[in-house]
Amino acid sequence: MWPPGLTMLTSVVGMNSQQENVLRDVEERDIRFIRLWFTDLFGELKTVMMSPAELETAFDEGVGFDGSSIEGFSRVSESDTLLQPDPSTYQPLPFDVEDGLQTARMFCDISMPDGNPLYADPRQVLRRQLNKAADAGFECVASPEIEFYVLKGDEPEPVDDGGYFDQSKQNQAPRFRRQAVSALEYMGIVTEFSHHEGSPGQQEIDLRHTDALTMADNVIAFRYVVKTVAENNGVLATFMPKPFREHNGSAMHTHFSLFEGEDNAFHDPDDEYSLSKTARQFIAGVIEHAGEISAVTNQWVNSYKRLQFGSEAPTAATWGVSNRSAMVRVPTYRLHKPVSRRIEVRTIDSAANPYLAYAAIFAAGLHGIEEGMELGEPAVDDVYSLTRRERRAMGYKDLPGSLDEALRVLEKSEFMAEVLGEQVFEFFLRSKWDEWHAYEDQITPWELANNLNL
Repeated sequence: MWPPGLTMLTSVVGMNSQQENVLRDVEERDIRFIRLWFTDLFGELKTVMMSPAELETAFDEGVGFDGSSIEGFSRVSESDTLLQPDPSTYQPLPFDVEDGLQTARMFCDISMPDGNPLYADPRQVLRRQLNKAADAGFECVASPEIEFYVLKGDEPEPVDDGGYFDQSKQNQAPRFRRQAVSALEYMGIVTEFSHHEGSPGQQEIDLRHTDALTMADNVIAFRYVVKTVAENNGVLATFMPKPFREHNGSAMHTHFSLFEGEDNAFHDPDDEYSLSKTARQFIAGVIEHAGEISAVTNQWVNSYKRLQFGSEAPTAATWGVSNRSAMVRVPTYRLHKPVSRRIEVRTIDSAANPYLAYAAIFAAGLHGIEEGMELGEPAVDDVYSLTRRERRAMGYKDLPGSLDEALRVLEKSEFMAEVLGEQVFEFFLRSKWDEWHAYEDQITPWELANNLNL
C-alpha cells in the first residue's frame, strides 16, 4: 500500500522535540558512540564518530569538518563546512551490542558556516527536487528492489549455484538474507520481500515504500548493513552492476509515485491501465530526459556492461505495461487499487548514488508534468532482443551504450546542470571523464588473447 500524506519536511518545533527524544534514547540505551553519516557525490558512505556527550552541542552548532577533503564538496579556500545531524534519522545500529559498545547513527545535512546549505551535498540535491514537487502539491514516494551478489574465496565466486527463487540446499543464502533483513528492521528499515535472484550468488531485498529522502537514506544504510553482515559471515557482498560476464547484472529497480494529500496522483480508475494524465506526463518526462540522466543513474564504466549485455536490461527509452525489457514499466499487480498505482524505472544501478538518481528521475518526471508532455504507445516487444536498427525503425531512442556516450549527452544538458547545480554538475563530469579515460587506458585480457600475434 502506498501511503497517503507523507511529511517530507519537519518543522522547527518538531526538530526540537526530535532532538530531545534522541538525547533521551541515547541515555536510556547507554549509547556509547554516535556515527554521523553523509555521502560523497558518488554515494560512498562517510562517517564521523562522536561521543554522546557532544551530541547536544552538535544539534545546536553542527560539527565542523574539512569539506575540501571530500571530493567535489568545497575548495580549500572554503574548506570550513558543518555537519548538521538530522534527528529524524536517528537509529541504533544492530552491531556491537553484545560487546557493550552500542552505537547509533544519524544522517547529516551539510551547510556552510553562515548556515546556508552546501549545494554539493547530495542530500540537498534531492531535497531541492522534493521541495519543488511540494510547491506543485506533490509528495514523492519511492520503493526499490535492490540486487547484489554474495561472493566467497580469494578469487571471489558466487556462494551458491542457485537461481530465481531457489532455496539454497546449503541454506547459506537464505540465512544471510534473514540476518540482513533482521538487521535492517532493527534500524527501522522495513523490508517487503527477499529472495534469490536469477544468477548464482545473486540476492534481492525489496524495501517498503516511504518518502524519497528517507528512502535514499535507507538505500545507503542498506548497503552498509548488507556489507557488514557479509563480513561477519566471512563472505563479500558487492553492488557492482555486472561482476560476471556470464551472469546477470544487479539493478535497483525503483517504484515511484506522487501523492496529492490522501490521493495517489498516478491513479485514474477510468484509464485502461489505471494511469492518470499526471502519471503519463511523468513517464513522458522520464523518457524525454532518459539519455541526459543516464550518467547519474548509471555512473560507472561497468554500469553499461549490465545495460548492454544483461538480461531484461533496458537498452532504449521506452515504457511498457508489464514489460520488463522497457525502461519504464507499469506494473499490473493490484491494477485497480488506487494507492498501489506506480511506475517502475528499471535503469538504475544498485551502485548508483540514490540521492542524485532519485533527484534526476523526479526532476524529469516533474518536467513532463509542467510541460504537459504527451506519452506515446507502450512497447509490446522484447526491446532488449531487438537490433539497434529494429529499435530505430520502431521509433525507440537508444539509451547511451557506454559511460563515454552518457557523459557526452550529460555535458550538453542544461536540464541536468540545473537539477544537479553548477558545482555538482561540473565536478561530476570532470571525475567521470577521468574514470572513463583511466578505463580506456587499460590493455584488456581480450586484447592480449586476440591481438598479441598481430
